[in-house]
Amino acid sequence: MEEAKLIASEINKGNFSPLYLLYGDEPYYIDAISNLIEQKALAEEEKAFNQLIVYGKDTFIEDIVSQAKRYPMMAARQLIIVKEAQHLSKQIDGLQEYAKHPLQTTILVLCYKYQKPDKRKGVFKAFQKNGTTMESKKIYDNKIPSWINDLIQRKGFSAQPAVPHLLFEFLGTDLSRIEKEIDKLSIHIEKGALITPDIVEQHIGISKDFNNFELKKAIGERDILKAFKIVHYFVHNPKDNPFLMTVSVLHGFFTQIMQYHGLTDHNPSHVAASLGISPFFINEIKSAAKHYPMKRVSQILKTLKHLDLKNKGVGAPTDHENLLKELLIKIM
Repeated sequence: MEEAKLIASEINKGNFSPLYLLYGDEPYYIDAISNLIEQKALAEEEKAFNQLIVYGKDTFIEDIVSQAKRYPMMAARQLIIVKEAQHLSKQIDGLQEYAKHPLQTTILVLCYKYQKPDKRKGVFKAFQKNGTTMESKKIYDNKIPSWINDLIQRKGFSAQPAVPHLLFEFLGTDLSRIEKEIDKLSIHIEKGALITPDIVEQHIGISKDFNNFELKKAIGERDILKAFKIVHYFVHNPKDNPFLMTVSVLHGFFTQIMQYHGLTDHNPSHVAASLGISPFFINEIKSAAKHYPMKRVSQILKTLKHLDLKNKGVGAPTDHENLLKELLIKIM
């Protein structure tokens, strides 16, 4: 997220705002900026007397304001981080007067997760005028593989095109969890190394042969034997292969096939831009489109929605094994 990069750049330069309001649905960037401020604002020997970390559900606005008005002890500044500040939403107006005239020797950070403060209120406008505000938005699922690839590069590695998709399909949308797994992986390989599916399987535990990425390919190629082998593996490893992720991946895949059918220009660069995919996957989509005409794709998308509802308990209850078998039979 560009806004987070700009804020991080200023923090790394030592340019701090007296106020930070970090809010939104994606906790990853809120934690990343908050942690960076914690690392950079004070030297280790200054933290004992000048750093306070509290949680919204365990404190009151009056206490935060009182602490914020205090001058630092033997340091240039003091730092107050309020985690889970959304629990203070009913009291948040109590910060308005302080936010209008914040103490320049105090850095006050509010981590306001999973919610948005009322931007019409004076307290928000005061934070915006005299400090830094950042909305941390969820990344769309189809953008996460690209985000993973960027993260891998920022950490000094490169990855084969399949790797980001493999990680996304196994780890889901939790960006913090994805970063932790990549950090674990980096312990075992040299800086600058190329990360392959084999390395991922060895060090993270994701099977390079039995995963949603390979299931999607098998279904696209109408390789029935391979698809049934993967489903059989999923049946016996349900915890690592939840049906929700499988149906989500396949729904995205057949949506892309539907979009491909709707294109008049099948030039690879145009297809990649229109579908929002890496050129690496164009042949996969092109091949699948030959096996699944538009009318059939429309039927499959309806089937996937129906199975998703069944998985969520709508209609007659069905277990994980039967859902997977029904999915495969109805698609192929």
